[in-house]
Amino acid sequence: MAFIKKFTDKNEKVYYKVQVSAGRGRKVTRTWRPNDGWSAKTIQRELNKFAAELENDLRDGVIVPRYEQIEKERVAELEAAKIKTLRQYADGVFMPAKEITFSENARSNYRQFLDKHILPALGEQQMTDIDAAMITKFIIDFQKKGYAHSTAIKLYNILNGIFEMAYLSDTIPVNPMGRVKRPASRKSETVSEDNHKAYTAAELAHILSCADQEPLKWRTYIYILIQTGIRRGEACGLQWDDIDFQSGDITIRRNLQYTTGKGVYLESPKNGKSRVVDVDAKTLDLLRRLRQEQNSQTPALYVFTQDNSDQPMFPQTPTRYFKKFGEKYGVEDFHPHKLRHTHASIAITNGADPASVGERLGHSDASVTMRIYTHANQESIKRAGDIFRKAIPDDPSE
Repeated sequence: MAFIKKFTDKNEKVYYKVQVSAGRGRKVTRTWRPNDGWSAKTIQRELNKFAAELENDLRDGVIVPRYEQIEKERVAELEAAKIKTLRQYADGVFMPAKEITFSENARSNYRQFLDKHILPALGEQQMTDIDAAMITKFIIDFQKKGYAHSTAIKLYNILNGIFEMAYLSDTIPVNPMGRVKRPASRKSETVSEDNHKAYTAAELAHILSCADQEPLKWRTYIYILIQTGIRRGEACGLQWDDIDFQSGDITIRRNLQYTTGKGVYLESPKNGKSRVVDVDAKTLDLLRRLRQEQNSQTPALYVFTQDNSDQPMFPQTPTRYFKKFGEKYGVEDFHPHKLRHTHASIAITNGADPASVGERLGHSDASVTMRIYTHANQESIKRAGDIFRKAIPDDPSE
């Protein structure tokens, strides 16, 4: 049934409001205007025709009441906003959540893995459609491309983090990673743990003797890493004001980092706290000589600078130099972080308590130190046996 009312606008033109109903409160109202020159009979005929068509359209769902249209649009917006694909979840939820706690270097690393490997292969897949078999095949195909085992593990860990977060937030009903095996090394690939092992005291002595033949800047850099166990970026971020030549203490306040997106930048040490480490007299002497050399050429704020510049040395530069050093002197797997492992391992093996070593290295707690840096070798294994035997009296009656 239609309800029709006649109105006149400000220009004295007649128009009509037509309201039709389809029951249960479903009503729509439309405005209808007659053409100029129509007779009253024609107006009535066309108006009734318009009302009938409007009523039919409402009944057939061609048009809907305003409140229904608003609700329909709201539901459509909610549906469109739903996380559906892996790309939507990774970009819209996972990375924003991780970036709150990630360092710039970690954020950049995750972003590269997503953009280069994960999203091109799985990004447009519906989150709910990605199953364990699909992920397993993706990882196997990734390994077939010749990537290192450690890189495959990194890929696995990122995928695991994405799907675990999605499952815990009820984005997906099941976590497919629960049925995906951690990547195994290829048969042709020998998974070496050398990069995580420390040099022995004898090997370290050889490294120091080789370092003594190198330019002053690099000799000093190697000595500082060996003496303190600080990170590569922490050494690159050292400034002369951080060094107390009287006490032999060095304050670690900064960590110099680099990413392709941000370039070179400074951040606080990894655990967010400054710390003080000491060095021996020889290292202090090397630092004094380096400062004199630097002042005579290009005075700078930073201890380790780019050649012929007052700008800090790029954090990637030591890694490249260490590779050449290792090839030159026959030092296997020589890289800055291995000297950090060596500092901790030799200190612990020779009686230093893990808590103190952890403080020196800037760890959050001693368990991190023990988990990463305690490497059993034949010397320490033998010492453990000697300690046990000395604890047992020769005469049980004593």
